Amino acid sequence: MNVRFTLVAEGSTDVALLPILKWAVQSDPRVMRVEANFADPGMLPPVRKGLNMRILRAVNLFPANLVFVHRDADRGPAEVRRNEIRRAALPGQLTVPVVPVRMTEAWLLIDEEAIRSAAGNPRGAVGLGLPRLGAIEGIANPKDILFRALREASELHGRRLRKFSETAAASLVAERIGDFSPLLELAAFREFRSFLSEALDSLQASQMG
Repeated sequence: MNVRFTLVAEGSTDVALLPILKWAVQSDPRVMRVEANFADPGMLPPVRKGLNMRILRAVNLFPANLVFVHRDADRGPAEVRRNEIRRAALPGQLTVPVVPVRMTEAWLLIDEEAIRSAAGNPRGAVGLGLPRLGAIEGIANPKDILFRALREASELHGRRLRKFSETAAASLVAERIGDFSPLLELAAFREFRSFLSEALDSLQASQMG
């Protein structure tokens, strides 16, 4: 089965989700080939136009047989976000909600080596104080935790630290993680995998039919 997917996200930094989504799709034994596209929010209609219009524009730009729509749950129930996505989905377009409990950055806190590498100091040894895996979903602001860990991992000081871009480094973390299977311990990711499996079932049936 061949999968061509497009990610519709909230912000440009959410491109970090692409390696995670690609890994999740490729881990299904039925999938032979994956093509992944990111619809940069700057290319889409403004938020006030509605999520449906943003999805429509994304699919027009990047035709796909599967669409991922990302929304951070922030402090609200994840199911509220999923229902928003379902209501905005295009008729006949397979759509999978991607809703981390807080923010995307929570899913990037699973690999200390990847964070050190993204910070440009892969041989560093300073402690990063990362939360244990089971606590990730309860962190109020995982972006702050990730940015702090990247600064610590860089082991830079003074002017060099002030010039260090946490945003640029954070965008590299997902690319440096080879195995996202630890995320399967998180309820939100397991729910995402369940929705993805259902979508792949439908996609397989359509390709066979």
